[in-house]
Amino acid sequence: MHKALLGGPEIYKEGAGEDRGELARLQAFIGAIAIGDLVKSTLGPKGMDKILQPATASGAPGNATVTNDGATILKSVWIDNPAARILVDISKTQDQECGDGTTSVVVLAAEMLRNAQQLVEQKMHPQVIIRGYRMALQAARAKLESLAMDNGKDPKAFREDLLRIARTTLSSKLLKHEKDHFATLAVDAVLRLGGKPNIDYIQVLKKPGASLKDSFLEEGFILEKKIGVGHKKVLENCKVLVANCQMDTDKIKIYGARVKVDSFEAVAEIEQAEKDKMKKKVEKIVAHGCNVFINRQLIYNYPDQLFKDAGVMAIEHSDFDGSERLAAVLGADIVSTFENPELTKLGSCNKIEEIMIGEDKVIKFSGCAQGEACTIVLRGSSTHVLDEAERSLHDALAVLYQTVQETRVVWGGGAMEMAMAQAVFQKLTEVSGKESTAMEAFGKALMQIPTILADNAGLDSAELVGQLRAAHAKGQDSAGMECNEGKVADMASLGIMESFRSKVSQLCSAAEAAEMIIRVDDIIKNAPRQREG
Repeated sequence: MHKALLGGPEIYKEGAGEDRGELARLQAFIGAIAIGDLVKSTLGPKGMDKILQPATASGAPGNATVTNDGATILKSVWIDNPAARILVDISKTQDQECGDGTTSVVVLAAEMLRNAQQLVEQKMHPQVIIRGYRMALQAARAKLESLAMDNGKDPKAFREDLLRIARTTLSSKLLKHEKDHFATLAVDAVLRLGGKPNIDYIQVLKKPGASLKDSFLEEGFILEKKIGVGHKKVLENCKVLVANCQMDTDKIKIYGARVKVDSFEAVAEIEQAEKDKMKKKVEKIVAHGCNVFINRQLIYNYPDQLFKDAGVMAIEHSDFDGSERLAAVLGADIVSTFENPELTKLGSCNKIEEIMIGEDKVIKFSGCAQGEACTIVLRGSSTHVLDEAERSLHDALAVLYQTVQETRVVWGGGAMEMAMAQAVFQKLTEVSGKESTAMEAFGKALMQIPTILADNAGLDSAELVGQLRAAHAKGQDSAGMECNEGKVADMASLGIMESFRSKVSQLCSAAEAAEMIIRVDDIIKNAPRQREG
């Protein structure tokens, strides 16, 4: 009875809850802004790193990760706030789509929401803010497209663009001290693909030891296995059969089954039957005409000996990712039955040899059927360094791969954000309604990117952003932040460049996520499921 008197009928199950109106909106805004503040300090060439310390089931600390990659940080953080999860999702999408810009997209969305929150507190309706944001997005995108450059038709100039993009991407990562070396590695690897939509052909291999500068690009494919005992260590003109089948002794596969015999002769007969069965299997494999057999699973001593007698090199236990990539690179099928040799596609390569990298022996495949394949071997002082180097290199490879498909490029260093902000401020003078206030908020959010770049470098952001704004008002569209010298400089002369696709994806994803969160006026929480027993 008292529930009906106090708050009307209870329609939710006990334990469920609802936040309405201002409270719901505040909760959404604060959660999203907090996520932006979490990764804000990692943005730019002078961004700071974060240590991610997971806890194991026993409560003991797990292996720590040291990184400044926005997507990696946000993937590792457990978040309960639904609005914050939206920002984590756009960061993941940006990572999958473009590789780079995972921090920028979250920071930009958070700044848009921070400014929208102030407008909501001034009693502006969320739909008016959204309308203004959409008009501003249109003006910003048009400006970005007008400033994009395209050297896709000129291979030499395009390669230089790719090198600049790679250097810019690596500037904010662990690899910045060797960025020229790694930019060249990444560009060479991506250009080898020849525009083919398969970045899996680029393998990244981590080997502790030496220094980052000793990393190198190896043409062909490297498998982290050893060639079996007694087999040739070098083989040319290879026809390769890649398989995923059992090459250990075929046992009775019924759980709990036992075979009872009354004499040792019967045991010997069973063993001989198993051997004969395995021999037939090996003969079927050899009948395919291959001289290299690579198996995903174990190869026991007896079949290994049979392969050796037949002059076939046998390699066992290639890991699953290795087998998949190897089959793609060699142009082979992964087979598990050997009844129809004429239907099986064998892979081919010019040479297989065992080489040493650091202290480990690995198998190198040269002159693969898919000649675009290559391996980048990363060296470094510890596994933490190698893991972060791999993440940095992945970002560079992904953004280069996208740029090869969409060849337009733009200047970096906060130049595009300031140019877009200026375009929005010019556009709002033509708008007569309340939307102009929302457009101004959108422009100010874009200006926060160069501000944060300067703040993270320990510079006077207010002074530098004022200078940058003045430079853009004079029509210097390539003026941006030079964080090393602490001044406003021409990005064209410094060669600081970013992918157009990455930039437009950041802008649109951030605006869409902000719009989605601004619309929220009600958060409904289900009651937790009760455990029985």
